[in-house]
Amino acid sequence: MAEEWIDLGPVETLRTQELQTVAVGASRVALSYRDGRFGAVSNTCNHVGGPLGDGRLDGEYLVCPWHYWKFHRSSGRGEPGYEADAVPSYALREENGHLLISAQPVSKRSRAPHPPHALARDVKREPGPVRVLGLSTTLMSAMEPRYSTSEALLRHALEHSAATAGCATQFIRVQDLNFRHCEGFYSKSARACTWPCSITQMDPDDQMDRIYEGVVHWADVILVATPIRWGAPSSLYQKMAERMNCIQNQQTIANRNLLGNKAVGFIITGGQDNVQAVAGQMLMFFAELGCQFPQYPFIAHSRGWSAEDMENNMREVRESDELRAAAAGLVERCRAMAELSIGGALGRSPRLPGGRKAHRDTGRARAPRA
Repeated sequence: MAEEWIDLGPVETLRTQELQTVAVGASRVALSYRDGRFGAVSNTCNHVGGPLGDGRLDGEYLVCPWHYWKFHRSSGRGEPGYEADAVPSYALREENGHLLISAQPVSKRSRAPHPPHALARDVKREPGPVRVLGLSTTLMSAMEPRYSTSEALLRHALEHSAATAGCATQFIRVQDLNFRHCEGFYSKSARACTWPCSITQMDPDDQMDRIYEGVVHWADVILVATPIRWGAPSSLYQKMAERMNCIQNQQTIANRNLLGNKAVGFIITGGQDNVQAVAGQMLMFFAELGCQFPQYPFIAHSRGWSAEDMENNMREVRESDELRAAAAGLVERCRAMAELSIGGALGRSPRLPGGRKAHRDTGRARAPRA
């Protein structure tokens, strides 16, 4: 059977772009031009299908714009050390001032085995007492630590749950973790936001994995403590929440609820007011993750807009038996809610109806095939 060639257009026009995507029948191809030579490989990255033609050139390698996997622009082979990961390549020839491409690839796609990330395992609760995870999102100088009102109440809640109900507890001061900001993979494509987070998979030094391990695989109860910062949760809370978008996105693209059996409560304190807005923002976010809430899912303390004397605010929290009792009551309500979910139907997540963000959009464009 004679080899079929497809005319891509004039060479002079095509060489004006270093990297572009062209159609070859029903397939999409990443066409590159550098140092007087064209190269053509499948447009679909081996990783999660990113568009190589929308990436960039690094020497002779195409860099996927989604997660930076690299493939040789002519042979399709992976970068040194990863040659077994290869995308299909296409033959090219010039004829009468036009560039022609083979209708079928001249090499096959191959994928090197990649062991799944430890966090990607099935979510399965191990037997044992109710497990309570506390997340403190107060920022402070590591060299000059200070008293944090929200963290103090969180610690009291954890101690109470362990002493009175035999709960297993874990405390994470989020400030102590070294993790990168969300880098917007979801903004490139929903499929580019993976579970676990793409950053966690790429960067072994990124410590967001400790939060993922805690909230997804360990905890039954999640208590989040934050100060009020200009009428909002702390910037550290926001940094953490943005990195948890990959948990919510599993609902969007995979109908998979990773936090469906988790009970969540909040501890909010600050010298400024706006408790309801802070609580509302946090409740909305964790509701989108599919979490459960007890009655009265947050406690809060604020001396109001005009109270700028923070030393008095700290003194009030230190001396308040009522606030410590409130923290104990919050964790008790969360524990009771978690017990309803453990082994029961409360936390099971049926397919959500249309109109919810977690409902798969049947009209979403599918990834091109090559």
